[in-house]
Amino acid sequence: MQTQTHYTTLVELLCDRAAKQAQQPAYTFLLDGEDNAQVLTYGALDQQARSIAAHLQRLGLQGSRAILIYSYQAGLEFIAAFFGCLYAGIVAVPIHPPRNRHAIDEVQRRLRSCQATVVLTHHSLLSKLKGQLTPCAPSEPLHWLTTDHGSIAAADWQAPDLREDTLAFLQYTSGSTGMPKGVMVTHQCILRNEQMLKLAFGNSDATITVGWLPLFHDMGLIGNVLQPMYLGVHCVLMSPIDFVQKPVRWVQAVSRYRATISGGPNFAYDLLCRHVSEEQRSQLDLSSWQVAFCGAEPVRVATIDRFTHAFAACGFRRHAFYPCYGMAEATLFITGGQSLTPILVCHVDRTALQQNQVVPLPHPTEQTRSIVSCGHPWLDLQVAIVDPISHQPCPPDRVGEIWVNGSSVGKGYWHQPDETNQTFRATLPNSDRGFLRTGDLGFLWQGNLFITGRLKETLILWGFNHYPHHIEQTIEQAHPGFRPNGCAVFTVEVAGEERLVALQEVERRYCRSIHINDIADSIHWAVFQQHFADLYAIVLLKPSYLPRTSSGKIQRQQCQAQFLQGLDGIAEWRSPYASDISSLLKHYFNPGTHLRRYLARFKARVRRIGGRRAEGGRWKGGGEF
Repeated sequence: MQTQTHYTTLVELLCDRAAKQAQQPAYTFLLDGEDNAQVLTYGALDQQARSIAAHLQRLGLQGSRAILIYSYQAGLEFIAAFFGCLYAGIVAVPIHPPRNRHAIDEVQRRLRSCQATVVLTHHSLLSKLKGQLTPCAPSEPLHWLTTDHGSIAAADWQAPDLREDTLAFLQYTSGSTGMPKGVMVTHQCILRNEQMLKLAFGNSDATITVGWLPLFHDMGLIGNVLQPMYLGVHCVLMSPIDFVQKPVRWVQAVSRYRATISGGPNFAYDLLCRHVSEEQRSQLDLSSWQVAFCGAEPVRVATIDRFTHAFAACGFRRHAFYPCYGMAEATLFITGGQSLTPILVCHVDRTALQQNQVVPLPHPTEQTRSIVSCGHPWLDLQVAIVDPISHQPCPPDRVGEIWVNGSSVGKGYWHQPDETNQTFRATLPNSDRGFLRTGDLGFLWQGNLFITGRLKETLILWGFNHYPHHIEQTIEQAHPGFRPNGCAVFTVEVAGEERLVALQEVERRYCRSIHINDIADSIHWAVFQQHFADLYAIVLLKPSYLPRTSSGKIQRQQCQAQFLQGLDGIAEWRSPYASDISSLLKHYFNPGTHLRRYLARFKARVRRIGGRRAEGGRWKGGGEF
């Protein structure tokens, strides 16, 4: 077992690794997602970083920002460029490779946002990017450096003056609920977060990592690249494109390399359940997989159950599942449980939850919502559940906004002081300690954090709160051709009223056979019965049509904008019914006893939650929102 050295910067960390284990493989990149592999040792990475840094230092750019744009296949080149920036004392700005006009516009916005003076890229992208990107200002030329062609002697590198509070890189947010912003991440933030990951996951020098997540994303960079570096272990990587095209490649790599830790968002586990055949599963050995982390989007009990059942014969154990919670503003990791322990699930009363009340029940029923625990904070991180309007701590039985404080929280948004003050410097009564406002909703139960939704995405219909992903789950289960994690719900204004709309992706083999008019009524009724919400419109879409962030999160605001502009979907249905409760009940029930019984149940339900309503757009904890 290695003794953990205290490092001040990531540069110190890699230099030490290169000095002590130069010939040890640091990263293996599977160029085809399978057998065609490139290997980078700790010593070779150190030499490449020094060479890139020496070139940047000749340009006199220390303290400036550098955009890193590499294809998904150029994983090792990206890693060398990232450390090359750190070795030069330049702030790295990882960006996903642009694949269309919209993505080019996003890169241009980020380039201007961070005022970058240099672009590091692969030679294959150079001419295309030069023709598409323009300098931030005519008076300041944009330098270009292809890190895979030509080099300057590593011996020319001069170690920069770095401290733990030196800015290491800008991690742009996913943009799932708004325009992306550059989070300022220091060397201390990263190293503290890596320490948390090591403790929470139970990692050691025996850890072996397999990952496919994009390296420019916080989970891919902090979790799959820098955590192995922090541990001094081997990491096997592949392109996310290779994984999505053939999902079995992920578990084949876990099996072949005897990985102990690997993970991704919830949708990735669903992909494996759908696309890995029984014959392929028979050739897998997943018994080494100790931590199957799952984050970045709601973790579903159904997915955990389905995956465990599908891969149990391969040696996968249910307690290897590791639900966790994090975000770019906190560098990455915020909460997680104890590895190799049973998953904690809280069954709460569905109706009470709509009013931000937490009523745990002993067993799941049709009236409960099962929520997976995301664990607890580690080291000096603090989590508080706070009323988003009054900024008062919430009692244990209330849902509130999740606030976070600790040494790994980012230092704010780059050149956005107002947004920084609003998001990173919130305070509780009688305290001057600054908290990060996550914008996520949740509650604490038995010392664990449970996520219920996003503050900005909470829907209010007929006076009830609704979390979009709850309604989305109901719709996804309404037809076998509907893609899991392929639904987005949001509201639009119709005749002065907020009405509910759903966009649903359809599996390719069902695209020609599915008929919206045959299933719309049952979907409409299911949403009404389970959520007391009236579905105004359903649009069926081809696979992978929904706008998503680079990490796979659905962008509901973008979905709303596209719906309002007009979507070219497979089929569309709009409700012919009025949006009031009475009209819907009259449609679905015959007049008489049955209707009166249902109305009585509805009234009892309202009384059970104390008659609290969301009139006037009020947060149930008190105050406007």
